[in-house]
Amino acid sequence: MAGMEGLGRLINVVPIAAGRGISLVSADSVTFVVTGNDTFTLTCSDTFAGSYATPGNIITYAYTCTATNGSAAWVKTTQGAANTVVIASGTAAFRIAGNSLPDTKKYVKLTASSGGLVTAILHDLLKQRTPPNLPVVSS
Repeated sequence: MAGMEGLGRLINVVPIAAGRGISLVSADSVTFVVTGNDTFTLTCSDTFAGSYATPGNIITYAYTCTATNGSAAWVKTTQGAANTVVIASGTAAFRIAGNSLPDTKKYVKLTASSGGLVTAILHDLLKQRTPPNLPVVSS
């Protein structure tokens, strides 16, 4: 059965994204999926190589899962507004919308404090392309 791939139409992915600048120039939002007993801190910048600083306290919830293998259900976890997400175990996923960042900030970075894993899934792509023609989205 033929059909358009999700990669390039709906999403773009950076599988190993901890501490990497991620461009939101070609996507409306990024969902970070994180694992590990860790604190994950979000920062933003005007450019890939720019000075990254807090976007303010824009994260108010995450979806958490006690399993990393898909064998448990996701649960919505509300938190006080922050630029961090803390998990003790399992997995968490949370969305950063480009329009929630300060004006001119189009690049985000999620840093793990002690080795946690981060995957970035860019979605709501502003221009659909075949996977080989997707723009470079990580520094």
